[in-house]
Amino acid sequence: MEITYLKGVGPKRAELYKKLGVETVEQLVELFPRDYVDFTSPKPIAEVQTGEVCAFRAFVKRKTEPFSEYARMALYKAELTDGTDNITAVFFNAKYTFAKLEEDHEYLFYGKISGDLVRKQVGSPLFVPVSEHGLMPKYPLTAGLTNNMVSANVKTALELVKIGETLPEWLTERFRLLSRAQAVRQIHFPKIRDEYTAARRRLVFEEFVTLRLGLAMMKYRGRERSGAVMKNTDISELWKALPFTPTNAQLRAVSDCIRDMQREFPMNRLIQGDVGSGKTLVAAAAAYFCYKNGFGTMVMAPTEVLAQQHYKTFSDLLSPLGVRVELLSGSLTAKERADARRRAQEGEIDLLIGTQALIQKTSAMSNAGLVVVDEQHRFGVAQRCALAEKGINPHILAMSATPIPRTLALIIYGDLDVSVLNEMPKGRIPIKTYAVDSSFRQRVYNFIKKHIAAGRQAYIVCPLVESDEGKSDKASAIEYYNTLVNGEFRDIPAGLLYGKLKQSEKERVMEEFKANRLKLLVSTTVIEVGIDVPNAVVMLIENAEQFGLSQLHQLRGRVGRGSEQSYCILMTDSKSEYTKARTDAMVRTTDGFKLAQEDLQLRGPGNFFGREQHGLPPLKVADIADDAAVLEQVDALADEILRSDRKLENPENELLRKNVERLFGKNSEYSWN
Repeated sequence: MEITYLKGVGPKRAELYKKLGVETVEQLVELFPRDYVDFTSPKPIAEVQTGEVCAFRAFVKRKTEPFSEYARMALYKAELTDGTDNITAVFFNAKYTFAKLEEDHEYLFYGKISGDLVRKQVGSPLFVPVSEHGLMPKYPLTAGLTNNMVSANVKTALELVKIGETLPEWLTERFRLLSRAQAVRQIHFPKIRDEYTAARRRLVFEEFVTLRLGLAMMKYRGRERSGAVMKNTDISELWKALPFTPTNAQLRAVSDCIRDMQREFPMNRLIQGDVGSGKTLVAAAAAYFCYKNGFGTMVMAPTEVLAQQHYKTFSDLLSPLGVRVELLSGSLTAKERADARRRAQEGEIDLLIGTQALIQKTSAMSNAGLVVVDEQHRFGVAQRCALAEKGINPHILAMSATPIPRTLALIIYGDLDVSVLNEMPKGRIPIKTYAVDSSFRQRVYNFIKKHIAAGRQAYIVCPLVESDEGKSDKASAIEYYNTLVNGEFRDIPAGLLYGKLKQSEKERVMEEFKANRLKLLVSTTVIEVGIDVPNAVVMLIENAEQFGLSQLHQLRGRVGRGSEQSYCILMTDSKSEYTKARTDAMVRTTDGFKLAQEDLQLRGPGNFFGREQHGLPPLKVADIADDAAVLEQVDALADEILRSDRKLENPENELLRKNVERLFGKNSEYSWN
């Protein structure tokens, strides 16, 4: 039913709801509160403290209208009492809200306490009749929609909409879950905290089980297709040609890949490892195994910079063994790209490396048996599916240098098998990390210059610029760079990298830095992944408070690539507890998986990658960090259900199948039929 049919919602308000993604009465019922005002435990006025945000119960003794309601700041005041003390409620330009308060009536109030010991005050408090002593929902809003409007509309909608059950009876009974109808009503208007908890548990459980089943079915879907089935082939020539010994973790991951590629259905595996754990060697070994079986490999990188680096690494490892490696990138001319695509199509290239151009339908490799996707978290389920259409249903090997806690991986990589590289190559010296404020700036600059004088190189990561300062990242980076090269580092060859720099210029600067002709590289976060310069041993990260833990860890991973001791210095003047928690964690450990878990706890899953990049249907209620225990429970349940009913065709699982179709079927990109 369209929302305009709901009493109290006309065309104008319907347009506002549309901005929140709500166009029907049914969707309004599922616009769940983002928070609550707790009226369940009001404090006596005598006990409220200045600066505290709390609820209290009081009678309205007297109301005072402003001298002029047309003044720039018309103040409406109400004297309140509860017998223990008095407090003044002040409303600013709020004639209609103030009018709802009646003298000699008792209400529950909620707001921030100000004033002093002699006279307490509360500014523009929320208030409800004493009978509504529950949790008052706070809804997502847009300009023109107030919380009271949404709350009233939701109450009306709940009277109209028949909320059907969406989980099978055997499941709600086994896990003692509320019915969906009861859960939806209680999540909107819980009277006590326990009602909210029970309602949320039911809705979180349903979201997780639907998502996990859908992702698992996508994984199984691939198992019904014929992949590029390969034979066990000797790849010992690759191991003999290496100037180092692979770690046991690398050897295990390669074995996982080789085993997967010999099955009747395509491999769908993620190699997850910390910065510098050697994922590229695993991918190269899988590509070589593919080559020995007569198939080609495509490698897809998220950036031009990383594609260039992969081209060099794969060429160094595999070209001497006869593998024809080619780079397909945006910097090639149209004629060169067309020629590379033609040769890939005709089987004249064994390993093709590129950026997202590889996803384009115009690009194909007729004998592609393997597709390698790097920095996996930047590509969602939909893009993995698009890649799976290339060649002859190729195997997919995803790589990520972003360590992810197991609970988050269950969702982000639910359609993948996972191999973890939890060993660092021999000879790697842990990076020493320090957190300082700007009073140490001169000492840090001297430290960098000392290492450059000794023949080493360094990075300085530019401060980010908030948009409200009216300055672009480019302008900020150039200004900061000029300050450095005309000041402290005027006699040192330096380069500048930022996102909007022309690709050809980026490549020139990087080549100069790699060749040690530039000693200092000033950069924005474009160096987060990709650059591998063993001679760079110091990194200074300015304004470290503006980065998440995972991003700081990724940046830090650009040093420590060689055999010398490396250093990462985090500079921030922020005194917030949040910043301190992050910098302390960075100083304490270089283990990316431990940091990832802390980052998840600090920032929550929605911001884990800086912005939502994982390409999955959104969760309305569940929180991957807070609800980890439920997710673990649901993970085992999904496996149990699909072992006996892989397509959810049994009558007792019909509702589960409909949930999955609803969630994944809204967008054809997620289609798993």
